[in-house]
Amino acid sequence: MSKIAFMFPGQGSQYVGMGKDFYEAVPVCKETFDLASKASGLDVPALCFEENDKINITEYTQIAMLATEVAILKALEEKGIKPDVTGGLSLGEYGALAASGVMSTEDVFRVVRKRGIFMQEAVPTGGAMTAVLGLDAAVIEQICEETEGIVSIANYNCPGQIVITGEEAAVAAAAEKLSAAGAKRCVPLKVSGPFHSKMLTGAGEKLGEVLEDVEIHDIQIPYIANVTADYVTDKTEVKELLTKQVSSSVRWQQSVERMLADGVDTFVEIGPGKTLSGFMRKINRDVKVVNIDKLEDLDKAVEALQA
Repeated sequence: MSKIAFMFPGQGSQYVGMGKDFYEAVPVCKETFDLASKASGLDVPALCFEENDKINITEYTQIAMLATEVAILKALEEKGIKPDVTGGLSLGEYGALAASGVMSTEDVFRVVRKRGIFMQEAVPTGGAMTAVLGLDAAVIEQICEETEGIVSIANYNCPGQIVITGEEAAVAAAAEKLSAAGAKRCVPLKVSGPFHSKMLTGAGEKLGEVLEDVEIHDIQIPYIANVTADYVTDKTEVKELLTKQVSSSVRWQQSVERMLADGVDTFVEIGPGKTLSGFMRKINRDVKVVNIDKLEDLDKAVEALQA
């Protein structure tokens, strides 16, 4: 029997209009967007659906992306589709938390609104991220360690694609060394901060304070944490892992490999874009991958998952 994983993307896939068709056609999706507005104090539908400059600013991107992901999740659950396991990349881990039942939907939205603010405030300038293509992870790790200043791996996305993060000068110096070491390309990313670097430690600590007041429920559906690339089995670990996640490497490739080792053969990407589906093609081409971004994708996905 097929084993299904729900996976949720992180920042970078957002676009104006995301989730609008779900909002207008599916009552539970409208309720979800409205709950995101209530929890965040923002007009989330306006942020997602109307032309604006805020959608690409971290403190707004995060709640907008998550509202869209959770709304689509609710629509899928209404169709009777449930995952065996779940996981998400960076921000997407909060989509996984919603799917796993670890936090209430309102708390997930409330926490992510704060997370976005703290990450935006931590380093408004002076940081950078660069995608390194076509180089082994061990070589990248070694060069980051040898480079002066703060630079480390932010994301292990898939074979041949790793993102480094840290101080602008250190990232540039590391990128030069990585090119010399054989990287096919080093591509600077248009981001508003050096996410998942030590420079974000303070933001993680502030998030930890917010999490102190959040009720953590029993884990109903197993989920994999970015920090460990393994299942969280003890709900008392959740807050510490989410605190660390802000300044730690996102071990996405390793997370997917863990699910594959556990027998998962069907992966459903829930949310804007097809970034994680693209990574899957490089991690393992032999599994079924389904993407739900637009309303028209929903019935196709349900049909494919019930086949």
